[in-house]
Amino acid sequence: MSLGFGTNVRTGHRARLKVEPFVDLVQSGHAVVKHGLAPWQSQYRRRAVVLDLLLAGLASAGSLVLRLTIFGGPNETWAASGASTKATAVVVPLAWVFCLSRCGAYAARFLGTGNEEYRAVLRSLVVLLASLSVFSYAFKLEVSRAFALFVLPAVVILTMLSRWALRNALMRTRKQGENLQSTVVVGPVHAVADMVRQIQREPASTGLRVVGACVSEVDDTWMSLGTIEGVPIVGGLDDTLQAVDELHADLVAVASNPDLSGDSLRRLGWSLEYRGVDLLVAPGIVGVAGPRLHLRPANGLPMLHVERPLASGVTYSMKSVADRVFAGAIVLVFSPILLLLAAMIRWDSKGPALFKQQRVGNGGAPFTMYKFRSMCVDVEARLAALAQRSDGNDVLFKMREDPRITRVGRVLRKYSLDELPQLLNVMLGHMSLVGPRPPLRSEVDAYEFDALRRLRVRPGMTGLWQVSGRSDLSWEDSLRLDLWYVDNWSPSLDLQIVTRTFRAVFNGSGAY
Repeated sequence: MSLGFGTNVRTGHRARLKVEPFVDLVQSGHAVVKHGLAPWQSQYRRRAVVLDLLLAGLASAGSLVLRLTIFGGPNETWAASGASTKATAVVVPLAWVFCLSRCGAYAARFLGTGNEEYRAVLRSLVVLLASLSVFSYAFKLEVSRAFALFVLPAVVILTMLSRWALRNALMRTRKQGENLQSTVVVGPVHAVADMVRQIQREPASTGLRVVGACVSEVDDTWMSLGTIEGVPIVGGLDDTLQAVDELHADLVAVASNPDLSGDSLRRLGWSLEYRGVDLLVAPGIVGVAGPRLHLRPANGLPMLHVERPLASGVTYSMKSVADRVFAGAIVLVFSPILLLLAAMIRWDSKGPALFKQQRVGNGGAPFTMYKFRSMCVDVEARLAALAQRSDGNDVLFKMREDPRITRVGRVLRKYSLDELPQLLNVMLGHMSLVGPRPPLRSEVDAYEFDALRRLRVRPGMTGLWQVSGRSDLSWEDSLRLDLWYVDNWSPSLDLQIVTRTFRAVFNGSGAY
């Protein structure tokens, strides 16, 4: 069939245009799709744009006032400022929103999910700084360096805070079951079960709600149940599109599946595009975050390149330097409070204020860890009698109402104040501010192969285990979080954990 709009047919001295019908792309499954956003996505994006514009304007005006206050003369005003500086102050908010847009800060797939939204803000800072530098040089603009020094950090900080506030508001609605993308999970039954468990563990962070599963290799046991982790089995792989239509799904998530790859996966993507439905494909790699994954084409074949974990180099060395500097500063500033806590411990019960214990650190090396004593001095002698009453997991001993804890110690534990002397371990290089939990030698002796990887980095005063449940976590969850941190460490992840630590400590949940 011709794809032209018409054919010229000669009849004598006159030309007659014979019009042929259009090719029906809808029927063939290749229709052009107008992609749309869900109402909550459109609202989130609009709020982000408006807040970014307003806060950038506030940062620009505030930076100009601050420059005039610090570096200007007593009579210097807005009118006395240079024309280039005034023009820059007006343009910065618009330029900032443009840079955010070009760097993916408003991309729908990142809204409220993962860290890419924050990384896009940092990339936008680089683009804005480069743009201002190029324009200033090209057009010989006399822009105040003090203004630029104030405005660039201000717009980044305010934008980060606004995104954090927007994301928290979105998380609250997601915990109530709103603003989630209806998802159909496709793949082998066991891979689908694992994916459903991962999504259901934290639906607020994934932004997904599984409404059905299309599975392969279903045995009689699964068919008799009719569900996987509470999700109904709605058919096999060939029933995916029908399930998407019947369940009004927003997204299809494909678990690692050799039966659905290559051309079949591409055709599924085409069909979902026709329906305006997104497609996610799990690569089958466990515990690897997005920044370590990159597409690497090989003669037209897309290959997934997995970067090695960041465990050396300048960035990793800077972590150690930053740890010691911040730990030393905290000890110096809060030394009166530390001395007061030590005095309260000595007053409350007999024994030293500090508790010393051998722990295992980076590379399996033992070290002496310091804590404020929160228990009576005969703690180890009374452990055997309480072993059967543990509320902890299979590896760690914990009790919600441990009779060995002192009155002051209970308060110290609730708000993690007993951990503060570990700042000395950080200054000595035994520990880090953020990292896996420092284990006992008896715990390490019981480790399986995977768990030993926790010893690849320095243990931390706080970590993913601290901000994700503390003592309420099972051993499997604690290990999963620690291994994920070891494999995906980055400075931005440390910053995020430190921020979440304050919230976990003030809530006092999961500490006993």
